[in-house]
Formats: sequence, C-alpha cells, structure tokens
Amino acid sequence: MLLSTVECLGAAAKVPINAPAFTFQSALSKLHLNPPPLTSRSSIMTVPLKDYTLFTPYKLSESLELKNRIVMSPLTRARCDPVTHEAGPMQVEYYSQRAGAGLIITEAVAISVQGFGWYGAPCLYTEAHRDSWKPVVEAVHAKGAKIFLQIWHIGRQGHPSFSGDVVGPSAIGPVSGHTRDFNAEKAPYELCRELKTEEISEVINDFCKSARLAKEAGFDGVDIHAANGYLPDTFLQSSTNKRTDKYGGSIENRARFLLELVEALQNEWLADRIGLRLSPNGFYGDTGSADNYEMCCYVAEKLSKYGLAYLATLDGFGFGFQDKGPLTKPFDVKKNFKGTVMAANSYTRDTAEGVLLSGAADLVSFGRPFISNPDLAERFLNDWALNEPAGYETWFGTRMPGPSGYIDFPTYSVDFKN
Repeated sequence: MLLSTVECLGAAAKVPINAPAFTFQSALSKLHLNPPPLTSRSSIMTVPLKDYTLFTPYKLSESLELKNRIVMSPLTRARCDPVTHEAGPMQVEYYSQRAGAGLIITEAVAISVQGFGWYGAPCLYTEAHRDSWKPVVEAVHAKGAKIFLQIWHIGRQGHPSFSGDVVGPSAIGPVSGHTRDFNAEKAPYELCRELKTEEISEVINDFCKSARLAKEAGFDGVDIHAANGYLPDTFLQSSTNKRTDKYGGSIENRARFLLELVEALQNEWLADRIGLRLSPNGFYGDTGSADNYEMCCYVAEKLSKYGLAYLATLDGFGFGFQDKGPLTKPFDVKKNFKGTVMAANSYTRDTAEGVLLSGAADLVSFGRPFISNPDLAERFLNDWALNEPAGYETWFGTRMPGPSGYIDFPTYSVDFKN
C-alpha cells in the first residue's frame, strides 16, 4: 500500500531532530510532489542512517533475496573485447568490485549480430560469449550479490558497419547527434529499414536465445532493455513507430512487441526472474513522444499480470527530459504496476531513502556514482565521503580503453590509508 506524504512525515517525527540523515523536503522534491517550504526547525524530519530502509534485505522473489535495496544500474562502459565481444578479466574485477550492491544489472549485452552496434560492448549469442560471463557471475556471487544480465537490441541507433542491417519499427532514424562506427569513429546516423511483420518473431527468438544463454552462464535473471531509444522502446513511442500493421498505431498495438517478448521469455525464465526497464521521461536516442506518460501507465498495468521481478523506470534527469508530453513520476508507476518498482536515475542516498519510505518504489538503482565509487554501497552505509565524479572521458572505452577509469578507482579504505 502506498504511504501518503503525511504518513511518511509522521513516521519521521518519531526520530530525534539531530539524527544524521536526509530531510523529507528534498526527498519529496525528488518525487515531484512540490512540498511547501519548511518554516521551522521542528518541521525537519529525519531518519537515522542505521535505520535506512535502503540497507535492509529485500525479497525479489520466493527464491531470490537481495542483501540490500541498492541496485547497480546497467552502465555501458565499452571495455569488452572489441573483436570477440566477450567479457574478460577486467569485467570480472569491475563487477566484483561493485558487489556491495544487493543487485547488479550488467551493461547492455547485444542479443544478436543484428542487435549489436557499439564498439567495445559485449554480446551474448554464442557459447563462447556465454562462457566468458561465467567468471563474472561467480565473482559477484562470491560476494553475496545477485546479478541480472541486460538483454539489448540497439535498433535504429546502430551503424551499418557492424552488421549491415540497421532496423527499427519504422524507417525513421534519429535526426540529432551521432553514432559511432565499427572502428569507434563518429559517424552520422543512417536511415534504418522497417522490420517486416514476419521478422518480429525472429527478433523475439533472438532475445530468448540470449536469455537462455544467460541462464546457462549462471545469471540470476535477465533485464529487458526497453529504454533509451533502443528497439523495444522505439516500438512503444509514437514518434518512432508509424507502422500500419498490428504492431503500430494505437497504444495497445505499439505495446504488442514488448508484451509478446515478455511472454516468450517466460519459456526460458520464470517471470519473477525477468526485469524490465523503461525511460518515459528521456530523449536519449532522439526520442520522446506526446503520449509517453499514457504508454508507460498502460504498459505498467499490462505487465502486472506476469509477476515480473521488477519494473524499473528512469524518472530522473539523466541525459535530459523530453518536452513533448507530461513526465512520469514514481507514484505513477507504483499506482499502475502491481509488483516491485525500481526507481532509477539521478538519485542520491538520501533521496533514495525518501522514495522508498514514500512507498513509490521498493528498490533504487544508482549508475554514475558506481563508476568512481566501486564500494558505493559501503560508503552509503558508513556515511563515508564519495570520490569525485568520474569524468565523461572515462565512461566509455572508446575514449579511454583499458583499466584506467574503469577498475582503478580507490575504495574508501585505500583512500583512508593514503
């Protein structure tokens, strides 16, 4: 049941004013609730750090419990082998360093040759790809964390130098920005071709094969990348889907591809081991549509019947907000989705605690802070200072290949000793 703002503040009122913690004013602002300004010291409600819900275990399914509610977001870092597209020793170290999180969601992993289009990104459609991920999973499990693999089709944002076949729901390409080619050089977007109706089932089969290989590699589940202007997201959006068959037109038709994908994946995984990620507020990949809010609410409602592991929505600023329609708030998702909701994008430790206590979310994922703070969960718990944010040049291996800016960020204990 959702907690009202009054109930949240009432619970906080039982805590001493001088307890080290966040104010609900900032948390409610994050939730877009626009609370009135606080006018007296007695209005500042706090929760002691040791009592944060963020650090409590969470039962994601009957057979899967997380040690805390901190999730590491999927982050494309482009440090995998650019020839074989396999994970390697650097990925083992990278993910194991960050296994203080209750759940790790891997970087986006391409499901097929057609779905691949990012230099240094990993793939999972061969047995060799599968085997390369096994040491990663083992290292994460050894530290008590769970790990889902994000299955991904780049869609219209790809470049033909990768597969020769850039596809989308419609022959509509991004207008602004650029992509990168097979050699990681900047290149203009090229017009994608529209998938034929009979090809859609083939793409779904590719997703299922990749999900099956993820299971064989030992992952705890899979995360469907239906955000950020990649293939499933562009089926959802009215600005990128102009189809006239059963996969285009109405909200119901545009959601069909995603819902068919969710149903097909249940032949490979139990529903409670399948997560899904949406970005109704973003414009990454030159997206954004007037009816994104309505689409998100519709999809959330339809997904409720499956009993998925979670629904993650990017409600924060991230790469920016789209301005074509109303924004989706955390409460909107929780109202429509009957299951675990994961809030994501631009949260701090304290606004994360606020969204959990409000009842609008059950888990919170953190992305960029995990880049420069491999021990982010431990820093949150112990109130240790964070490292300086990683520079943009470190984000992707196309700009800084190798371990630098990837696995060489110090933990707090190393900082302290030095």
